[in-house]
Amino acid sequence: MSVEMSDLLQLVVDEGVSDLHIEVGAPPMVRLHGALTPLEVPSLTAQDTEKMVKSIASDIHLQQIAETGTVDFGFGFGDQARFRVSAFKQKGVFGTVLRQIPNTLLTLSQIGLPPMIKNLLYKPRGLILVTGPTGSGKSTTLASMINVINEERDAHIITIEDPIEFYHQHKRSCIIQREIGTDTPSFKEALRRALRQDPDVILVGEMRDLETMEAAVSAAETGHLVFGTLHTTGAARTVDRIVDAFPTTQQDQIRTQLASSLEAVISQVLLPKAEGNGRVAAFEIMISTPSIKSLIRENKTFRITSELQTGAKFGMNTLDSHLIELYNSKVISYKDMITRAQDSEALREHLQGE
Repeated sequence: MSVEMSDLLQLVVDEGVSDLHIEVGAPPMVRLHGALTPLEVPSLTAQDTEKMVKSIASDIHLQQIAETGTVDFGFGFGDQARFRVSAFKQKGVFGTVLRQIPNTLLTLSQIGLPPMIKNLLYKPRGLILVTGPTGSGKSTTLASMINVINEERDAHIITIEDPIEFYHQHKRSCIIQREIGTDTPSFKEALRRALRQDPDVILVGEMRDLETMEAAVSAAETGHLVFGTLHTTGAARTVDRIVDAFPTTQQDQIRTQLASSLEAVISQVLLPKAEGNGRVAAFEIMISTPSIKSLIRENKTFRITSELQTGAKFGMNTLDSHLIELYNSKVISYKDMITRAQDSEALREHLQGE
């Protein structure tokens, strides 16, 4: 009995699964609420996985697998869901992992962000970074922010994504979505072109190289509101990661540019809920105040965390303080709180002292 890809995708949609893994020698596996579970069907053969990949990949995608061994793309499962797909060759056979992209956009409060985050979306210019490990919900947060701007502002929005995940319709704003590989060769090229297309808001799906970082910072300086993502955890590490990407001779200059253009860093992780039904995001939020700007300029990022601890009136908090809050409200387990903490030792001491 062979398993059909369409049946698996229907199961994923019906059960609210986040990821589907298709590999030779194992049954299809699904990730539900963060845990990976095999389905009760026979292990897949090389013919099964090849057939499944070919049922969702275009000729161009298959050509890319043949040439480079892997391809990432997005596709729609009827009108029920969209998926982000990574298809690849391993040991000479096909495999693929599909991530379900929710059809409905969440509001900022449903995501768990404080109300003051909305103020950032009305800024005329500046850089807003959403950071965190892979699978921490960055794309969902950014899509929700873009949706707020789309619904409430008269703006020209350009998104550059790899691949496009959430499809946005024109609402009050006009929105252009460009996909790497299909519409444009790279982030840096698309960003350079975007500046000639009269944008108010630019979303850079991933700031993965020096040129893209440089272009994003300079776009934020020259009167655009720029959103970007990095795979860092925590505000201080995010600033360090950008500065460290530049040659030593340029680091003072990029610190000065970041100090003037960076508006906020929202760092997030996703954790399973203690009662097992779904996941919840924990956030670290840094808003650029004059004192944070001077810490960035003076290369004192190690002091940013203490600014976050005392910056509640500006809407700031550390990741660890949000984890404690979620634990005290019995939303997450002690183990998950400790493993995701930035400073687990200090967090343990804090709880013992309460």
